[in-house]
Amino acid sequence: MNYDVSHRTVFTYAAKVAISHHVLHLRPRSRPGQRCLRSSIIVDPAPSLRTEGIDYFGNPTTHLTVQAPHEKLQVLSSFRVEIDIAEPPDLGLSRPWEDVLELLATSADATVLEAAQFAYDSPFVAGNAAILDLARESFVPGRPVLAATRDLTALIFREFEYQGGVTDVSTPVEEVLASRRGVCQDFAHLQIACLRSLGLPARYVSGYLQTHPPPGKEKLVGSDASHAWISAWCPDLGWIDFDPTNDLVPRDEHITLAWGRDYGDVSPINGFMVGGDSHEVRVMVDVVPAAA
Repeated sequence: MNYDVSHRTVFTYAAKVAISHHVLHLRPRSRPGQRCLRSSIIVDPAPSLRTEGIDYFGNPTTHLTVQAPHEKLQVLSSFRVEIDIAEPPDLGLSRPWEDVLELLATSADATVLEAAQFAYDSPFVAGNAAILDLARESFVPGRPVLAATRDLTALIFREFEYQGGVTDVSTPVEEVLASRRGVCQDFAHLQIACLRSLGLPARYVSGYLQTHPPPGKEKLVGSDASHAWISAWCPDLGWIDFDPTNDLVPRDEHITLAWGRDYGDVSPINGFMVGGDSHEVRVMVDVVPAAA
């Protein structure tokens, strides 16, 4: 399946911005089952300095400096990707989660060490006793690690309500657990916190999800949105994605942009500015199936 993705962000400032610097995670990464066919990023006003690179986690990045005074900044990312995700493996054949913990504690293998860095707290994801208790509802003794992760995915979907406007990117995971409400990034952070509270690696995945309009309705232009889910690690099967917002193992309707420890590592647009005072942000996203 091929998709055309458009992600437009418009910043409108109350006063002129003298200079601004930005880091963008808006170009999709290539990974098993996903190939970027083409991509472009258009910025208005045009930056005086622009460099493309790869960050610590292997994500494509774009660094911008806009020196022209401006009261509005527009960033348009557009790309085409090819998605060909194989059937997910039998999660019940993964190792017991306790065996994965032992391997992480004893192995010096490079792949194990790379995974182990995702087993610790990060700025947006910190565990506590209540989060550990939630994790243990799914991670009973001897259960295969990926089967337990799949059960936790279903538990979060079942017991937490999707509700926008009650959290933001800075909302602590413990508040999400207490309120039982939030959006995709909250549920991703919560599931990651559960896995890490046990000592298991988990990473945050940023991307897009193809959405479908109600029966008989046309899809509205710009009505899609960024999405977030998680990856859990198993030594035999590698990294496997799980989507707690939709209670599924992602396949050909999920498009990966970037991954890291949490949202802070993969924010679509980050940076700082001189001037500007208060500002408003509008984001319009379209995910459209394209011809092969």
